[in-house]
Amino acid sequence: MDKPESMKVGSADDLLQLVSFNIGDEEFGVDILQVQEINRMLDITRVPNAPEYVDGVINLRGKVIPIVNLRRRFGMTRKERDKHTRIVVVELSGQVVGFVVDAVSEVLRISREVTEPPPSIVGGVREEYITGVGKLPDRLLILLDLEKVLTSEEGGHLKEVA
Repeated sequence: MDKPESMKVGSADDLLQLVSFNIGDEEFGVDILQVQEINRMLDITRVPNAPEYVDGVINLRGKVIPIVNLRRRFGMTRKERDKHTRIVVVELSGQVVGFVVDAVSEVLRISREVTEPPPSIVGGVREEYITGVGKLPDRLLILLDLEKVLTSEEGGHLKEVA
């Protein structure tokens, strides 16, 4: 029996290794190489005058890390945190940032062949944040470009926050 197209393995260059997570009803994927760690919710310290999508900062093993709420960044309504809420810690342009997501799903490998360029708007998320859409047998996976989720100016604001 043949494997579905998304499960066929070509060269390593043909595969995307992703961490997938949920925000609302949408499932997103980010390059696993950007992800440093995934944590349960920690106490977040509010920071005065921070942008509204910044929940505050956390102390992660002695390092102060700004926390961005992806729901707010994408213009979605806030949601009460629950046992599934996670902080995905990534490094963007040399700065460590945490992103609050509703839940982390899995680590997966998909073939580049099953990805398409992004439509102009997906799940309320603007095209500029998206590198593509992965068509999996039972669902669509929105591939996020975390570097573009924050502009360089916003990244500078996060450095000030931390």
